[in-house]
Amino acid sequence: MIIFDLRCSKGHTFEGWFRDRAAFDEQKRKKLIECPVCGNSDADVVPSSIAVMGKDARDLDRKQDRELPPLKALQMLHEYITKNFDDVGEKFAEAALKIHRGEEDRHNIRGTTTKREEEMLKEEGVPFFKIPVPKFDS
Repeated sequence: MIIFDLRCSKGHTFEGWFRDRAAFDEQKRKKLIECPVCGNSDADVVPSSIAVMGKDARDLDRKQDRELPPLKALQMLHEYITKNFDDVGEKFAEAALKIHRGEEDRHNIRGTTTKREEEMLKEEGVPFFKIPVPKFDS
């Protein structure tokens, strides 16, 4: 898995995980890459930040201890969202609008939307992003 830093044509930056550069190129050609901020499907790879490590980081055993497999990272993200975000289910768009308009206190929510609801939220200027959350066996 390769993690690329991406930037949409409107200037928003985000990450994308791909098998290799060819997979990125194919998904871009098919317009399968979407900016999580604005939904724009015109994204390019941008230079990544550089990590500078001291001499201790050269020890392979220690480096392997710090590496986190992508599936484990997704599982940790899923657990964090489950514990720290209120599940509003299919009422996500309604709850997000109320929070955006100040009708409800700001708090983290999660749920589902239809494509039409997502478009409406974007038009209203409601900040949200989609995270694919796979089902994990217990």
